[in-house]
Amino acid sequence: MLNTGTMKRFRRHGHESQRDKHKQDLYQFNKTVEHGFPHQPSSLGYSPSLQLMAIGTRSGAIKLYGAPGVEFMGLHDENTAVTQVHFLPNQVELVTLLEDNSLHMWTLRAHNSTSELLEIGRFTLSGPPGAPPSVTRVTAVLAHSSGELLLLGTEGGHVFVVEVPGFRELEENNISMEDVQSRVPEDYVGRRNLECVEALHENPLNPRQVLIGYSRGLMVLWDLDRQRPVQHFLGTQQLESVWWMEDGGNILSSHSDGSYCQWTVTGEDPQTEPEKQETPYGAFPCKAISKVIQLPSKQGPPFLIFSGGMPRASYGDRHCISVIKSKTHEALDFTSRIIDFFIIREGENQTGEPSALVVLVEEELVVVDLQTEGWPVIQTPYLVPLHCSAITCSHHVSSIPLKLWERVQAAGAHQNTHYSTKPWPINGGQNLAPDPPQRDLLLTGTAGVFHTDADPNDNMNQGSEGEWPPFRKVGCFDPYSDDPRLGIQKIHLCKYSGYLTVAGTAGQILVLELNDEAAEQMVEATVVDLLQGQEGFRWKGQARLDVREEPVLFPPGFQPFAMVQCQPPAVVTAITLHSEWKLVAFGTSHGFGLYDYHQRNNILVKCTLNPSDQMALEGPLSRVKSIKKSLRQSFRRIRRSRVSMRKHHTNNAAKLQEINARLEAEALQEMELAPVQRKIEARSSDDSFTGLVRTLYFADTFVSDGTHSTPSLWAGTNGGAVFAFVLRIPPQERRAEDPLSAQAAKEIQLMHRAPVVGLVVLDGKGAPLPEPLEVAHDLARSPEMHGSHHLLVVSEEQLKMFTLPKVSSKSKLKLTAVDGSRVRRVGVAWFGSKTDEQLESSLVVLTNQGELHVISLPSIKMLVHYPCIRKEDVSGIASCVFTKYGQGFYLISPSEFERFSLSTRWVVEARCLVEPPLQMRPKNPSSPVWRDQSDGVATEHRNFNKESGGFESSPNQVMEHALLNDERVLQEIQKSLEGEQMTFLENNLKTTPKAGNVLSNGD
Repeated sequence: MLNTGTMKRFRRHGHESQRDKHKQDLYQFNKTVEHGFPHQPSSLGYSPSLQLMAIGTRSGAIKLYGAPGVEFMGLHDENTAVTQVHFLPNQVELVTLLEDNSLHMWTLRAHNSTSELLEIGRFTLSGPPGAPPSVTRVTAVLAHSSGELLLLGTEGGHVFVVEVPGFRELEENNISMEDVQSRVPEDYVGRRNLECVEALHENPLNPRQVLIGYSRGLMVLWDLDRQRPVQHFLGTQQLESVWWMEDGGNILSSHSDGSYCQWTVTGEDPQTEPEKQETPYGAFPCKAISKVIQLPSKQGPPFLIFSGGMPRASYGDRHCISVIKSKTHEALDFTSRIIDFFIIREGENQTGEPSALVVLVEEELVVVDLQTEGWPVIQTPYLVPLHCSAITCSHHVSSIPLKLWERVQAAGAHQNTHYSTKPWPINGGQNLAPDPPQRDLLLTGTAGVFHTDADPNDNMNQGSEGEWPPFRKVGCFDPYSDDPRLGIQKIHLCKYSGYLTVAGTAGQILVLELNDEAAEQMVEATVVDLLQGQEGFRWKGQARLDVREEPVLFPPGFQPFAMVQCQPPAVVTAITLHSEWKLVAFGTSHGFGLYDYHQRNNILVKCTLNPSDQMALEGPLSRVKSIKKSLRQSFRRIRRSRVSMRKHHTNNAAKLQEINARLEAEALQEMELAPVQRKIEARSSDDSFTGLVRTLYFADTFVSDGTHSTPSLWAGTNGGAVFAFVLRIPPQERRAEDPLSAQAAKEIQLMHRAPVVGLVVLDGKGAPLPEPLEVAHDLARSPEMHGSHHLLVVSEEQLKMFTLPKVSSKSKLKLTAVDGSRVRRVGVAWFGSKTDEQLESSLVVLTNQGELHVISLPSIKMLVHYPCIRKEDVSGIASCVFTKYGQGFYLISPSEFERFSLSTRWVVEARCLVEPPLQMRPKNPSSPVWRDQSDGVATEHRNFNKESGGFESSPNQVMEHALLNDERVLQEIQKSLEGEQMTFLENNLKTTPKAGNVLSNGD
């Protein structure tokens, strides 16, 4: 016979299983894609045949970009800089060189109808025993057009030949410095050491000839077949780069003195002087020209493009790329260091007219249209420099209505008239996901409202007439702020009305309205004294910004029309907008207020400042002072402990040292971890910043009694206090004339006094109240007004549910235990399974440990939790924002957002397919340039046929590759296959599934 306890366990187990299955249907954690610009880029590569661009970073990441929405990412195991990226011509492989001198082979392999970027091999040159490291330290890489060889130039002046993809060194083909020097005139070698290999370039007309450029100026034309030099070019200036012109008869070299030279390939040895030498920005000493390119143009003279070469004394700090075509000459001036650049050309094989200049600088990617007069910049559909000035806050809006989306796009198009309308020139790969690429839609500036050092109508992109060099500012990266008080701290957008409110560092709150036309208007400030005239308080921080008293011309887009200026002008810590009631609530470290932007007056002021909280009046330096104070206290405690122990352990020096060391370690740990790890404990009302307003919330709920709902404003502070005010709002027809009023109704003080970081009112069915205007637009059901409402108060340390209107405690969930977790971010999200249309609301919480928790509503029980952000990544945790449908973003660098999803139903990820270029799709399987890209068939397992000089492929590999290609290529392969292979291919084509699209996007 089973006892009762056993029965209970059985029942509970069955219930748990059902609940676990329900969780699996709704919740799943994935890090999906990254938005923004790669942090600290270090190298650039481009494949003309694949139409893909690659960016390597200092942290060892490699990112590939093609058509809008096509992107791949790989990460080297070594956390070191990627110094060079080279695509194998006409292949789906690329090679990366790292700062540690290791080479890595990557491939784009198709799997489940999408391509994956996979590392398939690594290699490090090994020199002769006892040789110095310079012999094998790689300085130049040439991916040979055969797709089967890498030439590696080294610091020691040698050139190694390596077979790929297997990374087998072909010692018999290596080119040593001794081989080169033995054929150079003695008087030339005697004057100088050749130094490192600076450049390797293939003859565009004869792939068996390679140009080797040495740092001290010598260039050697080497024949790979006959293993001997064809011609020497005896340069005398330090070499920076070489470029072989398309005609095969001329070579350009650029040098450290700001000059470039033209040499003629004649085969007569040696050439002691260049045909032409130019110093574009001479005659005064100039900086090095680090890279030079010359390309022919059907419309007149060729394009000459080079980086650097600026006059050293006057413009040595400029980051410039010069573009010259006939009499048109521009020095494109960038605001950050140039990493590299390349040219995109027209035609399937990228051999036509120069089309666009692509420049990677340290903080952005700039693409210049070379075919449109004036060479305008092309707007990028990805790699938007979100950090063009430092990111200070983020706000996410889900499910934008089409009308607002179109208006914002139209305003952005009008604003970006200086951009080229040319289609995006990098178009490799297919995007199988519906998520649109991230791009810059609209830029709204607020600095024009205030008096600053810069004129808001200045056009910073125009150079002076007749200026030499002819500078033109390009790019949008501009990290320098005229005034730190302009920094934006909080944003709130109503997607239904088009109203936007923006709050800044100096107590300014601006209300903006979306306007399709440019408008000239004044912005009148309403000053609000949050101290309410209390005596004995003196503000020691920054002064407020001066508002312009004359009209300002605002472009189409979001235009400011009303403003609130808080006194003291402290940082605005919370705002919320209710566009249906036309109200904005705002809060600082001194209190909060309510502004009616329809009648342009202030309705409510509430001072939350504690009389003992002097730090709130000292401005932004108070935290530094408090850190100094805690340091002093901790070291005093250490000293006191040492004195006490000396009295008891004077004869035990070893033990005393051990105890002192332990105490110091504990004190340091306390200083480091005190802000982030501790148990729940009551806080003193004398703690600093207790009056700081952390959250504001509008709700139409039951505050005064249980029968009549009323508009209300709720505010939560850093000291664990919650204030509620009842709002009296006139009916719509009298809204412009009748006054509004706010009356204090409730006040809650949490016992543990932890900061209140979130407030949510749940209706009679336990669902969060809808957003303003959401019900009016038929995008949400009306809240349930029958049955009692509940107020959920989320503090840093626990969640507590109160009944309304009595405000009696109903239930709570403690998040903080021994591990000391604190809530840093909270949001309401809707979750649903892939098969069921029904949605459930839950609470999403991020802690200071970097963990995500999903909590049920209204029962406030823990459902699932996932590790997301490293707990040491304080800025990442602080920057996190949640979406309405269970996704989120956080900064993984100053310029990049990582996107994640907690939902099984809404996942946004890149699903892309890159097909091999036509040049590598043979008409017979024995072609020497064949490369397979099949599911699960590794490229490194192919056999190399030394007789044919290529890799062998089996009929199965041919068939698997064909399944990934289009009908035209299939027809070519079908014509070349006979007998059983043809039958096998036809049978398998009938059962091949089409590439599906299983991705949906709720945001």
